[in-house]
Amino acid sequence: MPDPLIVTRRHRVVVHGMTGRQGTFWTERMRDYGTNIVAGVSPAKGGSRHLGLPVFTSAVEAARAGGPDSGIDVSVLFVPPAGARAAAADAAQAGAHLVVVLTEFIPVADTMAMVAEAREAGTTIIGPNTAGVVNPGETFVGFMPAFDRRIFAPGSVGVVSRSGSLGTLTAVELTRAGYGQSSFLGIGGDPVSGTSTAEAVRALDGHRRTEAIVVIGEIGGRKEEEAAAVVAASDKPVVAFIAGAASPPGKRMGHAGAIVEGSTGTHDSKRRALTEAGATVVETPWQIPGALAALGVAPSGV
Repeated sequence: MPDPLIVTRRHRVVVHGMTGRQGTFWTERMRDYGTNIVAGVSPAKGGSRHLGLPVFTSAVEAARAGGPDSGIDVSVLFVPPAGARAAAADAAQAGAHLVVVLTEFIPVADTMAMVAEAREAGTTIIGPNTAGVVNPGETFVGFMPAFDRRIFAPGSVGVVSRSGSLGTLTAVELTRAGYGQSSFLGIGGDPVSGTSTAEAVRALDGHRRTEAIVVIGEIGGRKEEEAAAVVAASDKPVVAFIAGAASPPGKRMGHAGAIVEGSTGTHDSKRRALTEAGATVVETPWQIPGALAALGVAPSGV
């Protein structure tokens, strides 16, 4: 069974908040790229049309409107923090197997409840505070610049990143060096998230098109340390970069999850765990292509 984190053109996508400014702009970009956007969701504008697509009051209504042979596979949320939990629950109730939560500043209690409710329904959450997912040359869901061929190109290197900006920089460096990407998974930088680094790496490990994996991590939390066990069990080459080597302990840097406490979550602890698991850990993102080449991964797809 395909991993829910890998979104293809056959997946039916609804956009919560499609009629807003950001929802409108990115719906057009996603659809132009090839993402199968089938409807929008806006409680106040149900029954209307926007960008030539039907708008429903809920994802549940959208799923029912298509009849028994349709349904909803993926939802992406362009909604404010106060509405994120309800929107995710609506998508899960509609049968979505993946909800991409772009929203940041969601209260931690709401995130915990949202993730628990989704798991109970069999739905995967990626995010909050994610830039989205990209299947280069095929689909993207979120607000990553997948349509810029200088940044993303089809290939065989899978990328997992807590940071959208560092993930984009990594894609640029890979593309410049001739390494196309099989999939980009932005898991978000919040301390509580629906998809862990380990789960994202596992998805790429099982992805047929992915021949090598790049992990972009940062200080804070234990996501990279926990991913080390998955890296160790994989037979695919893994290269990692951990941001925040010079950050002082106890001070939050950037993402809400990027805070070091005690001896866990440090740059050294993450580097050590990944190195012991067999990954090549580099000092800067622009060293990633060279590390892949040293591991015998040939450029492809650009």
